[in-house]
Parts: sequence; structure tokens; C-alpha cells
Amino acid sequence: MAEVINMPRLSDTMEEGTVAKWLKQVGDKVEEGDILAEIETDKATMEFESFYEGTLLHIGIQEGDGAPVDSLLAIIGEEGEDISALLNGGTTTTSSSNEKEAAAAEEGSADNNDEATTPSAEVPEGVEIITMPRLSDTMEEGTVASWLKKVGDAVEEGDILAEIETDKATMEFESFYSGTLLHIGIQEGEGAPVDSLLAIIGPEGTNVDAILNAKPKTESSASKSETPKKEEAAKEENAASTSVAVENTSNGGRIFASPLAKKIAKDKGIDLAQIKGSGDNGRIVRKDVENFTPSSQAASSSDKVETASGSVATPAPMNLPVGEEHKEEVKNSTMRKVIAKRLGESKFTAPHYYLTIEVDMDNAKASRAQINSLPDTKVSFNDMVLKACSMALKKHPQVNTSWNGDTTIYNHHVHMGVAVAVDEGLVVPVLKFSDQMSLTQIGASVRDLAGRARDKKIKPNEMEGSTFTVSNLGMFGIQEFTSIINQPNSAILSVGAIVEKPVVKNGAVVPGSTMKVTLACDHRTVDGATGAQFLQTLRAYLENPVTMLA
Repeated sequence: MAEVINMPRLSDTMEEGTVAKWLKQVGDKVEEGDILAEIETDKATMEFESFYEGTLLHIGIQEGDGAPVDSLLAIIGEEGEDISALLNGGTTTTSSSNEKEAAAAEEGSADNNDEATTPSAEVPEGVEIITMPRLSDTMEEGTVASWLKKVGDAVEEGDILAEIETDKATMEFESFYSGTLLHIGIQEGEGAPVDSLLAIIGPEGTNVDAILNAKPKTESSASKSETPKKEEAAKEENAASTSVAVENTSNGGRIFASPLAKKIAKDKGIDLAQIKGSGDNGRIVRKDVENFTPSSQAASSSDKVETASGSVATPAPMNLPVGEEHKEEVKNSTMRKVIAKRLGESKFTAPHYYLTIEVDMDNAKASRAQINSLPDTKVSFNDMVLKACSMALKKHPQVNTSWNGDTTIYNHHVHMGVAVAVDEGLVVPVLKFSDQMSLTQIGASVRDLAGRARDKKIKPNEMEGSTFTVSNLGMFGIQEFTSIINQPNSAILSVGAIVEKPVVKNGAVVPGSTMKVTLACDHRTVDGATGAQFLQTLRAYLENPVTMLA
């Protein structure tokens, strides 16, 4: 009997593995103890041995591809054994990690969610049901940003079907089936829970009415009775706005562009119809918009508008302003809804209290200037704050905890969350083991993570696992503020601007530079005295930066 081998959990923190190399190929004989593959985890590349004997019948994850723990890795059985039932039972894998997660979501929904899939007995032969994939571990709902295929189009395995907006990023979703796109269950701009019916692919001309009628609740994120109204509203919204679907005024055809390209074009006031895309099938991507130079005709017409608007005669002093009241209702992105949900839960479940101190930053300024005078070295004040917090947490482990109901979890590692503002809201990239990093390593890592977060290229696992968070608004001139705790952390530090002002030193008033920081604590885990002692240690590090270099 064939044995299914899943991606193993080779470390306690491993959530995904990558096949670095296969040492056996399909058709090879396998003995118990033979090394099947080398698997790269979050910590190391390890050899993975077989626990079964037989013939390698199927490889589910190709070399260089990654997949979550428990995804189908391989099948071992008797030579010539039929394994089609195992592959068609929901364990089918593909060459993309996103596709594997989607397949895993479909497999799980087959057992736990009757509305997410259709029984095989009711599905015509060759027809495949695609549900809203779980593209991150925290994703509960997804929004279709754009469809790159329409009903009736031929679809090949690996083609990009749609761009799906999750709570963390907008990702391309590839098809892991070939056929014709027979049905679209979620329209552009609409959101739906994970495992909702996304699309149906099968042989051209197949009637899928029986599938849709058997599972009416999977047709969209709302009930079937609301579907006509939602579709009508979606059509009106699409007709009135170019932010979801951009129409080519010359031939009426739809212009394919990534969500980021659309946003950049909208911010710069660029008409996408003037841009030639360099992506697949002429799709416009970010670099096309950034490298686009408007024609002289377009520039001159823009100048005329400005000139015309600037030459309007000044109204008489007695004239009162008149105008038309106008407001716009914008649909919340998935990220914005998740931020609202989580911060609301944190604020109303964790009893917050706040402690504020003022730090003398004269020595920090001098030390930073000296460090940055070295070749190829750049350190910010925020990097110094992150380093000081990391070291202070090791001395005050009570602050590096998580409330867990009947227990408190003490984190013996320090994973520093760094709040980063992005267009859609706020993300928190995580510096893993930041207490073991130097100032320059912290600086380089923060710049890399923040840059990729703003470009929507950061990976979901790079925003998970924080034990403490720092939020800095000092660069905006904010002198003091409070933050909501980033659960499941017990505390978050709010960092204000460095202000030059008169200070008292050795009994004399002299020029000085100070910075206010505010610690928000969860009173269930961090008492007031504990929070105060943490801030004292933090101040000692910041006022004497040399102690952080020892």
C-alpha cells in the first residue's frame, strides 16, 4: 500500500520547508533509512531519511520550491501502483508555494467545511473547484484585486488567474489546473472568507449549474439572495472608478496592470493607457510606471489646466463660497480590516497603562556621528533604540512575555517588531534574535525589511513571532505619543523626536538634546515597577551608548 510522506517539521519554529535537492527520483527503489532529499528549514539544511521501503512513485515538491509543513512531499509504494486516488483526494501539489498553500486549504476544507468544496460525486469528470486560498497563516478573508483570466479563457497550469489581496500583501495566485475558466465566484473588488468558491475550471462547454445550485453559499461572500444586488453594485462601482479595472479608451479593452502599478500611476496622475507593459501578455508592472516619461502633448495639456486654474479671476469680497457637498465611501482593504480587528481586540482585552521618561541624547548623538564617520557604516537613532530595547529585555524577562490565560509565556529569545507605515496601513517586520545583532546589523536589517514591506515583497513569516515592538514617529516631529500593544506582546515602546532645548546639568542651565519614550504595558503580565525598571535600564543604555558596544 502506498505511503504518503508530508513535509516534516524539522525544527520547533519551522512553518515551511524548501527542497534543496532530491537524492531519489521517481521510479527509484527506496530502502528504509535512505536519504530522500535535503530540506532547507528556517535554521539549517538537513538530510531527510525515508521511513518506508518501496518505489518512489511521486514527487510533490520540486527542487528549489518551498511548501508549508504537512504539504505533500512524496509518495512511496509498490512499483506500478495506482496513486491517482491519493493525488485527487486533495493532496495535489504544484511548483509554487502559494499553490501548495491553496491546495492545502482545499484539502483541509474537504474535511471541515461542507460549503467550501463540492462532493466528488456531484462534480463532472475533469472539472476542478478552486476556493479562496489561505495565503498566510493569519489570513481569514481575501479580496480579489483583479482577474487576469475571464470566463471562457483557456487556462494552463501555472497561469496567473488573479491577484488576491490578503491581510499582509497582494499576491499573484496561479492555477494548478489546465482547462477552461467556466465560472468566477468572487468578482473584482469583492472579499470572501478563506475556502469560499473562487472559480471553476474544466473542459470547455461543461455545464456547472448543478455545482452552483448544490452549493449556493460558496458563490460569493454573501448569501445567494444577496448576490444579484452585490453584482449590480459591483458593476456600478467598476463603471464609476478606474482603480479596480482600467479601461482602454481607444479600443474598449481592459488594461492589465498590477495593483502596485495602478496605485503608483494614480498617485503620479499617469494614464495607464499611455504605458506599454513589459510583463506577461503586456501586463503593466511597477517598473513600467516608474520609467514612463509623459509625451510632450500630455505635458502641455497638463500645463494648460494649471494655467487655466491659476488665471481664474478673484471673486468679489462680498461673494460667499458656494459649492457642492461631496463625500466618497471607499471599501476597506483586507489589511485595514485586520488592523482594526486586532488593535480593537488588543485595546479592549489587555489592560493598558503607560510610563513615560525623558532621555538625555547628547552622548547618543556624539556616538552616532562617530560611528557613521566610518566607511560604509550607517546607524540611525532608531537602530540605537532597538539595540537598547533588545539588551534591556534580557535583563527584564517579565517584559518579554505573553499572556496565555492560565499561564504566562516567558520568551527566552528576543524578536524585535518594528512598526512600519505602508500605503494600506501598518505592518510589523520582525528582527529575529535582535539581542545578538550589532548596531550595523540592526540598521541594515531594518532598512531591508522596511523597504520590502513598502514594496509588498516581504514574506509573511518575516512579520511573525515578535516578542516586543517599537514604534517611532520621531521623524515626523511627534514629541510624545502612546501606542496600542501588538498582541501577543506584553509591551510596546513609542519613540518621539529628539528635541534641542535648555536642560539642567550639574546645577547649570545648558543647551541639550532630549527624547521622550513611552512604554505601553499589559498590566496582566507587567507590573508598574517592572515597567519602570525596564525604562531605567533602557535610559542607561541610550545615555551611555558605549555600554551597548561592549
